[in-house]
Amino acid sequence: MLNHVMVGSNDIERSKRFYDAVLGVLGAGEPLRNLAPSGHVRLFYRHDGSSFCVSEPINGEAATPANGGTIGFKCASPEQVRQFHDVAVAHGGSSIEEAPGQRDGSLGQLYLAYVRDPDGNKLCAIHRPK
Repeated sequence: MLNHVMVGSNDIERSKRFYDAVLGVLGAGEPLRNLAPSGHVRLFYRHDGSSFCVSEPINGEAATPANGGTIGFKCASPEQVRQFHDVAVAHGGSSIEEAPGQRDGSLGQLYLAYVRDPDGNKLCAIHRPK
């Protein structure tokens, strides 16, 4: 259904360091660095048929996180969820909500971790057992 997700950044180099480490846990490599016609830098991380992008806001205003928005990253195991969380925190992110762990609810059993990136974007690492 989705082709890509893009978030804004107020410090593209800080975001690159953060996402290189965090998305590296999931197997994404070095991003494609793109200079938009407006002169703004964008990073395109490609992995497993989808793209995650980070951009300096092209309108010249400050990047702000989406209120109520969450970007979920599929993980292969509970251990990968924990690693995603720990690497995010070690690279300038912040742990939010409950500690990483299993959640039981209307969606079945899930293993989740929530963090915010250095710009405040809410990320979820999720493993859903088959």
